[in-house]
Amino acid sequence: MIDETHNPWTTLSSKNIYQNPWIKVREDQVLNPKGGEGIYGVVSMKNKAIGIIPIDDEGYTYLIGQYRYPLNEYSWEIPMGGGLVENDILESAKRELQEETGFTAAKWTNICRLHTSNSVTDEEGFVFLAQELTAGETAFEETEELHIKKVPFSEAVRMAMNNEITDAISVAGILKAHLLLQQEAKAQ
Repeated sequence: MIDETHNPWTTLSSKNIYQNPWIKVREDQVLNPKGGEGIYGVVSMKNKAIGIIPIDDEGYTYLIGQYRYPLNEYSWEIPMGGGLVENDILESAKRELQEETGFTAAKWTNICRLHTSNSVTDEEGFVFLAQELTAGETAFEETEELHIKKVPFSEAVRMAMNNEITDAISVAGILKAHLLLQQEAKAQ
């Protein structure tokens, strides 16, 4: 039987290497599970990752396109952003949806909790399905040059399956929403 509470790593020392308003990087001196000495770098996030899949009454969703500096490439994604760790994740999702699409939603469903790259970061993400949408004005941040694309939700699923959407939170959220919506349709 696996003891899921047992941590086979031993931290010998830890020091902060770098931080900015969004992340903190630390370097730990460790003993690995086999007893060997080594280093482990950890990126700690100061925000939770929040993704939203808005679906309107006609079955369309809204993707956000932007150039992603770390990747050096353009990326289509679900609306997303960060919410301070201490903030309510639903309130953060509502703010992000309005900022990036202008929409507010009357119906919210938390469909996914995930860790984005758990070998190097402690980032925790959440994806919400937002329905019963009302249009409004966007409020892009200074660091954002965003483009909004309205597509049938089935097109977003196709894009995720064909690697046209590669962002992990977007892919996981779109595919999980697709399965949940199929289950709802069968149950009716």
